[in-house]
Amino acid sequence: MAKKKTKFMCQSCGYESAKWMGRCPGCGQWNTMVEEVEIVSKAKGPRGAFQHSSTVSQKATPIMTVETAEEPRIETEMDELNRVLGGGIVPGSLVLIGGDPGIGKSTLLLQVSALLSNRGLRVLYISGEESIRQTKLRAERLGVQSPELYIYSETNLELINQTIEDVNPAFVIVDSIQTVHHPEVTSAPGSVSQVRECTAELMRIAKTKNIATFLVGHVTKEGQIAGPRLLEHMVDTVLYFEGERHHTYRILRSVKNRFGSTNEIAIFEMVQSGLREVLNPSELFLQERAQGATGSTVVASMEGTRPILVEIQALVTPSSFNYPKRMATGVDQNRVSLLMAVLEKRMGMLLQAQDAYIKVAGGVKLDEPAIDLAVMTSIVSSYRDVPVKAYDCVIGEVGLSGEVRRVTRIEQRVSEAAKLGFKRAIVPSSNLGGWDYPPDIQIIGVENVNDALKVAFGE
Repeated sequence: MAKKKTKFMCQSCGYESAKWMGRCPGCGQWNTMVEEVEIVSKAKGPRGAFQHSSTVSQKATPIMTVETAEEPRIETEMDELNRVLGGGIVPGSLVLIGGDPGIGKSTLLLQVSALLSNRGLRVLYISGEESIRQTKLRAERLGVQSPELYIYSETNLELINQTIEDVNPAFVIVDSIQTVHHPEVTSAPGSVSQVRECTAELMRIAKTKNIATFLVGHVTKEGQIAGPRLLEHMVDTVLYFEGERHHTYRILRSVKNRFGSTNEIAIFEMVQSGLREVLNPSELFLQERAQGATGSTVVASMEGTRPILVEIQALVTPSSFNYPKRMATGVDQNRVSLLMAVLEKRMGMLLQAQDAYIKVAGGVKLDEPAIDLAVMTSIVSSYRDVPVKAYDCVIGEVGLSGEVRRVTRIEQRVSEAAKLGFKRAIVPSSNLGGWDYPPDIQIIGVENVNDALKVAFGE
């Protein structure tokens, strides 16, 4: 006979408590503890646990005797998606895709379903938010027609499991995981318990039946995937779909990948017929760059294994407040404050009475140290009201003493700049040796910020 008992669980981090508390001890957030009914049965073990090999007794194996092989992959016709996934879809993998409402998650997965089903691979698209008719109307707008694409509208996990048994697909898409509920879990759909148990069951199905499964996840107002943090640890790959709803460009970013490198990005353009790949993002981000404008510098940034040229803009104006403003979009605001302090201390620029606004054009987020020198060049260009030469590309990390430090993969960065017609590349002097220079671009090495600014402004 099952015994019922109640517990209080934080809907943000999954912290459990026997009594209600106003503030969660785990994450520190207020009013997130919700009462849930837990069913404990002596006849059954913990529900939702991954029991792929529970019936087989295994022994510890020396690592030297374990045989490995390259993971098999199924490539889609979307080269951008293949790059983010590490070369293609791995059978039996569990992929989580998060993003803001209306950003294009369902559109992307429906297009991927069409590409896979057109190759004769059976795909089951499970929608917990739309009816079958609504999904069909969306598919007609995207031109998706395939006899191997099955659509199913259901939120009950037991019925979903039975449908997977009947259809026997090679790929399963669940849109979204927050709408799916397990009938034996008494909490509401989208709660920590439901998300954890449903994800564990879908992971068991994916691993035991070797079915590649895509899960769509809602995000909170802070931009994090809703539900417990455990959700991102359970899956094999976590992708974030970024972009502004009022802009046409979308960025699919990999933040976790057990089968490939992280921080890879794919860029798509939202058009009437769906999402279209952007094969040359550097040209896209620079096509609207104003010629001769002050406060504009181009930098070659690495996103995973791909170099991308982006424009960093700066606007420095006298402040009318006691405390000047420091605002940044696409770069860390603390990094901007640090670089401005280096300019004040090492270059003698009086920036403490200036408002500074930094922006990365195109909506890209940059977090690598190789953009430091370009940010400083943009700030100095706006402060002096002198433009940077349009054919210059600035690359380098800056230390607190004003030195320009070595960056990684300098050859790929410079080659991308030469491909787009840039004539000069200002790089750290420690990066000059050991690689072949492209013939159409001049490589200038600098040791500190003072030397870089002299080169950039022709002093």
